Amino acid sequence: MTRLRLFILTLFCCGLAFSSLQAQGYEKAIGLRLGYPVSISYKMFLNNSNNAIEAFVNYRSQKVFSYGWTRVGVGAAYQVHNPISEVDGLQWYYGGGASLYFWTYDDGFADFADEANLSLGIQGYLGLDYKFANAPVNLSLDWVPTFYISGYGDGFGADNGALAVRYTF
Repeated sequence: MTRLRLFILTLFCCGLAFSSLQAQGYEKAIGLRLGYPVSISYKMFLNNSNNAIEAFVNYRSQKVFSYGWTRVGVGAAYQVHNPISEVDGLQWYYGGGASLYFWTYDDGFADFADEANLSLGIQGYLGLDYKFANAPVNLSLDWVPTFYISGYGDGFGADNGALAVRYTF
């Protein structure tokens, strides 16, 4: 995963070097949310407004000795963007969404405590979004506090968020 992050950082730096510091809006974008775990993200603005929907999917797995777990997450959020007039292309946004996490746990001992479950996450969003003017690149940085309901990891998680790098079209 480290090579992937280095590649994305290199692409970002090249885009920054060849673009101006002014920015413009975009309608749709697809790319990666570089959080934990890395997610594939698709963002779409609704009817030329400042309202957007973002969807994501991710996969995370951990194996330690003979036991481990795997989680697949899918989710979507509704976000309201507001321009920051001092910098063209920079917006701040807030919103909310939900996610589903499908997970399995294997204790490594002949199905003694193997489990599969579904967790639901209710999420809030607070972030910054920037679109480069002369490059099809969008960056966003956000904080996504999540309240997990049922399944693995019940309770509040305030350590969620990501830097997203997306191709815009």
